[in-house]
Amino acid sequence: MNEQGDGRVLLEVDRVRKSYRRRGGGEVSAVCDVSFELKAGRILAFLGPNGAGKTTTIKMIAGLVRMDGGDVRIGGHSIRTAGPAALRQLGAVLEGSRNLYWRLTPIENIEYWAGIRGVPRRRARERGLALLTQCGLEDKAHQTVQQLSRGMQQLVAICASLVHEPRLLLLDEPTLGLDLDAADRIQQIVERLARIENVGILLTTHQMEVAQRLSDEVVLIREGSVILKGATDAVRERLNGDSYAFELGAGLREDQRAYLIGRDATFDSPTTFRLVVRSPEDFYDIVRRLEPCPIIRASRDTADLGTVFRHYVHGEGLEEASS
Repeated sequence: MNEQGDGRVLLEVDRVRKSYRRRGGGEVSAVCDVSFELKAGRILAFLGPNGAGKTTTIKMIAGLVRMDGGDVRIGGHSIRTAGPAALRQLGAVLEGSRNLYWRLTPIENIEYWAGIRGVPRRRARERGLALLTQCGLEDKAHQTVQQLSRGMQQLVAICASLVHEPRLLLLDEPTLGLDLDAADRIQQIVERLARIENVGILLTTHQMEVAQRLSDEVVLIREGSVILKGATDAVRERLNGDSYAFELGAGLREDQRAYLIGRDATFDSPTTFRLVVRSPEDFYDIVRRLEPCPIIRASRDTADLGTVFRHYVHGEGLEEASS
């Protein structure tokens, strides 16, 4: 967890709301009074299941979707009233959006996006080559993007989002579908941006291990509303008394495994898993369900972020954690 940063609030999301009209009439609420803030040099993991409202919220922050109510302030500037002055401080790599043009080279892509941001071409080229070098892509600067691996393409997209030196960076699923080496490289770059360059980073991901490694804070939403927020370590500690690690002496039957999956168990191997135990009676019921499989170890465990996610998303504990 990062204790650095100058304490300056970069992003304030203040009770934002968004509804969409249903086909055939009526409205559906996509985002309902979502509020949180992000400081310089910090990484906030913005988490939730599919359809929770994450993408809509991110697009409202980026100025791509008009909010129905509330406000977003970037560096103290409201995007409702200041518009471009607020968004100039923002960089974004949005999953599923066109972040790059494949027939251009990395440096051409960077120069193109820099031009849209008003960065002079000479400065854009200098900055772009420096960013590509930091990402280990200096020898790929003049190949077309379509010739690069997906991991390299994602690195180029991050470089393009940083060319105008934003203080706030939105990263939507930055490591999705990447191999281990590429994912590790991107995570290292994200950490350097926050820890060394003091950039505030809003990260969305379905990969809980990535969120746990990188984030200082967590905001969890479900059905358009915040159900949990706080420092990552504090959020994990909320379930420490209820999370147990089990190690078995043999493999499970299919019905036993199905029972544990139904309880949102997290498997580390075929014979080791973690899950939330709600009471002594619940613990003994689990032990009974595992018979005759020998239990080598059953001990209280530090809850990982995946366990916290499953626990709250599935409807238990709707109060907010304190930071």
